[in-house]
Amino acid sequence: MTDISMIVGILAAVGCVLILWLLADSLWTLYQGVKIHLLPYFQPTFVDLTEKFGSWAVVTGSTDGIGKAYALELARRGVNVVLISRTQKKLDEVAAEIESKFPVKTKTIAADFSKGRPVFDIIEQELKDIPVGILVNNVGRQYTYPMYLGEVPEHELWDILNINIGATTMMTRLILPQMQKQKRGAIVNVSSGSELQPLPLMTVYAASKVFVKSFSDALRYEYQRDGIIIQHLSPLFVNTKMNAFSHRLQQTSLFVPDATTYARNAINTLGKANTTTGYWAHGLQYFLTMIPPVWIRTYIGGLMNEIFRRDYFKTMPKE
Repeated sequence: MTDISMIVGILAAVGCVLILWLLADSLWTLYQGVKIHLLPYFQPTFVDLTEKFGSWAVVTGSTDGIGKAYALELARRGVNVVLISRTQKKLDEVAAEIESKFPVKTKTIAADFSKGRPVFDIIEQELKDIPVGILVNNVGRQYTYPMYLGEVPEHELWDILNINIGATTMMTRLILPQMQKQKRGAIVNVSSGSELQPLPLMTVYAASKVFVKSFSDALRYEYQRDGIIIQHLSPLFVNTKMNAFSHRLQQTSLFVPDATTYARNAINTLGKANTTTGYWAHGLQYFLTMIPPVWIRTYIGGLMNEIFRRDYFKTMPKE
């Protein structure tokens, strides 16, 4: 009887410890979610970007969407901006817009990151005399519309690999040495909420964003002693041309902000949060999304992309 009582007591103690551990883990997750995804947007202090990081920023993919809006917001904060994108005409237009609105300098570099290694020699030469304090790895390539892997054109897959993974990696490697020398700097790696789970019908795109998150987290450990901030930015849906495959994502709302609203919120988190969605409503969505297990999130993501796929086909002319 004594042995049975002892076993029952041990099991009860183990059960209590397990319950306490699960409760503590849940509370810690809640605290981290609020701290990372909500608090930065409500802190009244603004970081002086030029004082903290330097007078120049580089923004890739800076002629449309989040990249353009982020570049304009940096300029509004008094930061000179190097604009890197594929089309020189668009670069000239954005540079002219920035300089007409704000008392800052701009520089443009036309580079097609889908071409891979050769473009980085050109970029390195163009940046050799620019003291870069902020690098925004924004350039990205999305599927044209949700597709099964066998349907995705081969060139589109190579573009995703070269741009989403290659450009982020090599631009970071190119800029890091001067930041190390200055003992300060910020690298903002723009990922996506698609990183939260495997995402059917956007399989390779989502996987490339998982890379961005892992890359950012590891890089932060490697260079924290050099005073370099590595920020992982993970927006959910933003009303940009990248999401033009569905009319549902082309209507600005609280949870689908336009690029200007998103960038203005996101830049307020720089220097405050190492990983964030960049926008308070996305932070709330992110936190709620993480509650179900991965298999449920994957299933829901697949259903969602099936809907977006049908939206896209409805816009196609009938033969």
